[in-house]
Amino acid sequence: MSLRHALLGLLSERPASGYDLLKRFETSLANVWPATQSQMYTELSKLADNGLISVSAQGPRGRKEYTLADEGLAELRHWLTETKPQRNTRSDILLRVFFLNVITPDQARSYLTELMELSEQEHEALHRLADSIDWCDDPLSVNGKIALEYGLRFNAMRREWAAWAADQIR
Repeated sequence: MSLRHALLGLLSERPASGYDLLKRFETSLANVWPATQSQMYTELSKLADNGLISVSAQGPRGRKEYTLADEGLAELRHWLTETKPQRNTRSDILLRVFFLNVITPDQARSYLTELMELSEQEHEALHRLADSIDWCDDPLSVNGKIALEYGLRFNAMRREWAAWAADQIR
């Protein structure tokens, strides 16, 4: 996934200013694809230059409202249907697991216990996020809830795995 496709996806819902997109991004996509404000505005400029979005309105202080162009919708649909998701093969967490024998068993169990605690904290944070959102029936909300459920289940699995792994250390 790229920031390009995230912005195209958000604009497929409705036109929005860069500020509005940033706020929607922070409450929906930031947990799966973090981006800074400067990255977003840079990407919006590139999308407009490439004809994938257009400036549909301008306001005070340089505020621009962006609308998804037909070419942008075609690009989003192509990305969704014709390209395969990239498999993330790098994991700092698992790389460390391969070398736990270099440290003492107590240190190794401590590492895994910290991972359990981190997973629990992230799980709780996602629960708080879920409780703070006024869920509705629009596609971004429905799909956001599905993605949030993935995060909840992933953290629960990682917590359970880390507890099992800590029991394996002798």
